[in-house]
Amino acid sequence: MSWQSYNQSLVRYPQFGFSLDLSLMDIEPAQVAALQPKIAKAFADMEALEAGKIANPDEGRMVGHYWLRNASLAPTDEIRRSITEPLDDLKRFAEKIHTGAITPPTGGSFKQVLLIGIGGSALGPQLVTEAIGQKARLPLYFFDNTDPAGMDTVLAELSKVGLDRTLVLVISKSGGTAETRNGMLETKAAYEAAGFDFGRHAVAVTGTGSKLDQFATKHHFITTFPMEDWVGGRTSVLSTVGLVPAALQGLDIDAMLEGAAAMDVETRKHDAAKNAAMQLAIAWFSATNGKGEKDMVVLPYKDSLVLFSKYLQQLVMESLGKHLDLDGNVVNQGIAVYGNKGSTDQHAYVQQLRDGVNNFFATFIEVRKGRAGHSIEVDPGTTTADYLQGFLRGTRKALHESGRKSITISIPEVTPFQLGLLIALFERTVSFYATLVNINAYHQPGVEAGKKAAGTFLETLNKVRGHLTASAKTADAVATEIDADPEDVYHCLTHLSANGEVQISIGATPAEDSFQL
Repeated sequence: MSWQSYNQSLVRYPQFGFSLDLSLMDIEPAQVAALQPKIAKAFADMEALEAGKIANPDEGRMVGHYWLRNASLAPTDEIRRSITEPLDDLKRFAEKIHTGAITPPTGGSFKQVLLIGIGGSALGPQLVTEAIGQKARLPLYFFDNTDPAGMDTVLAELSKVGLDRTLVLVISKSGGTAETRNGMLETKAAYEAAGFDFGRHAVAVTGTGSKLDQFATKHHFITTFPMEDWVGGRTSVLSTVGLVPAALQGLDIDAMLEGAAAMDVETRKHDAAKNAAMQLAIAWFSATNGKGEKDMVVLPYKDSLVLFSKYLQQLVMESLGKHLDLDGNVVNQGIAVYGNKGSTDQHAYVQQLRDGVNNFFATFIEVRKGRAGHSIEVDPGTTTADYLQGFLRGTRKALHESGRKSITISIPEVTPFQLGLLIALFERTVSFYATLVNINAYHQPGVEAGKKAAGTFLETLNKVRGHLTASAKTADAVATEIDADPEDVYHCLTHLSANGEVQISIGATPAEDSFQL
């Protein structure tokens, strides 16, 4: 590490207060030179994608999340209108909620929002809420799982203000996502048990004609916002998926879009040395040998960015974790992502990062401004912000001294504009990296396989229910009756026992456990 290396390895956009420091990644110039043909292809692929070329061949879809912050780039007038018109509509809708032009059936005004979604339909809004929603006009709560106990906890919290004062926002492109549908049905049941009309408290964000769209029409939802098929869940935070909840919170969604658009302008340029997204993609390739050989640890030194690693986990791992490349070769690509926040991490897993297995590279996110307002001195001449900066710089240096590589991204403060900037940076980095390793970043066959397997388990579970009697049976006996795997049947039986549907008698081994009604 040297002053000269820092100056040579820094990408700066002074107009935004943004910088990317790769001086501790030790990227070999020869490696960058060897990548030049792939880098050129990555720029060409990105141009084609933004022009509307089918970029997800498996599903025959365009990939248009870049158009969301600059509709003029969209390839057709119809697509441009599908961006600008819903944006205008959702702003007007949020204003009507805030001013009381739209009210609950029981009168008064809406005081809080329950968002029901999963994956990108929840992670993006959660990131935005945690990062810039501290002074939201309407607090936002989430159902982002099919855990009934978790739902009960959230419903109990909402009931303190009142379900009748709670606006429910259901987000699902297809309307068939089980976790989101389950959360919606649980919420509907809770409203009806309290004597309220669920539909008159509900809003949907979904694809036109989807199962959710049909449900919303049947149950007279307040309104519905469209979700386009050219926007994937993990890149949907700047679509209606993220903008409707952000507008309801009273956040500056225009500034968030402007930040993303500003980063797009810089990272659309073909000068790779000054393109932050391409430099990040090259750094990832260098650190992982283009084969995912090392994990990425995300360390934002700001409490409000604590969910950024969780957000990047989906964006990076769902996009890059692929069995086959575009030529059909088995490659098992991907970059594992985890993290929390600094300096909390120094009291958790930094010990292993410094002294344990060297199987990662770190991405530090520095927020230069400590707080708005005056800071006391906790030591003579030293503030808490000074300590936070010291821990960041100290951890970064200690890791490098131990042969651990790291990236540092710096922004002046966490604002809607800067959050949009970061989101756009990583979206384009993922796209560039996907070309460098020759994979499709825009499908998720592994997710679909998991859904299919879950469906098979539920079919087995219902068969098991139908073969239980007052006489005790083992898992082997039930498995023989329904022609199923004994272990699968055993897990069905223990699930039913834990939830009070059957009684279990414990044997010497699971095979000897017996179950009866």
